[in-house]
Amino acid sequence: MTTPPPAHHPAGADATTPEPLAGDPAPESPRTARAHSFNAVAAQYAANRPSYPPALFDAMEDLTGRPLSGARVADVGAGTGIATALLHGRGANVVAVEPGDGMAAQFRRVLPGVPIIRGTGDDLPLADGSVDLVTYAQAWHWTDPARAVPEALRVLRPGGALALWWNTEALDVPWIAEAAARTARHFGIDISAEKRNVDARAADPTGRLDFTRRTVRWSRHVPVDTHLANIGSHSVFLVHGPEHTAAFLAAERELLLRAFPDGFVEEVYEVVLLHAKTPA
Repeated sequence: MTTPPPAHHPAGADATTPEPLAGDPAPESPRTARAHSFNAVAAQYAANRPSYPPALFDAMEDLTGRPLSGARVADVGAGTGIATALLHGRGANVVAVEPGDGMAAQFRRVLPGVPIIRGTGDDLPLADGSVDLVTYAQAWHWTDPARAVPEALRVLRPGGALALWWNTEALDVPWIAEAAARTARHFGIDISAEKRNVDARAADPTGRLDFTRRTVRWSRHVPVDTHLANIGSHSVFLVHGPEHTAAFLAAERELLLRAFPDGFVEEVYEVVLLHAKTPA
């Protein structure tokens, strides 16, 4: 349930946030607070978040026109390394880029042999023309595209590619739609905006990139408690405080166990991939 910033405000900042008084520390914007919230739950994130299906990486190879094996890849906003590990497993030479202390520490525990450097997509700590592929798994919406697009183009070699993707919930599945509606009511958010905002115009408002869109549907069968730990690791839950979140998750657990007495649910996802090649 990671929700991109509202499409009407590409930077994702809250336009109503007052200016700090002189001498006061600048408060975090809501977007920044959500981006930083993952660091406190990095282990929970790593243990319970869904992965990505092999067909996603097959699609990337098809669109790029070359195998991932041997490719130089920068996985930006790598988090705990869920996507990085899969890219590495396909034979790519991956370097991870991650700004968060907690996420980077968890990454190093899980993938000690994969290099990770601290940085953001708005200011990539990489040399010009140094990689074949730049990837963002569940992370592009934390960037400012006006800065991140030129940075991706700068570090890509001629003929390289930028790949952005998101696991979005399959809202045509009745129990998932009902659960999403409960979340939307409780936290006052628009779950359906997630898919509406995952498009080329939102990803690159300047129109410099020619994105191809692919969708891959997949699912995983997990215990109810894993499902709850997964959704509880999303930023909208983390920034609302433990009491507010715990009350919702307790009620949700009771409802789900009533609907699924065996204690397991089938989480169904549609991975939305946006892929753009640079001129050769």
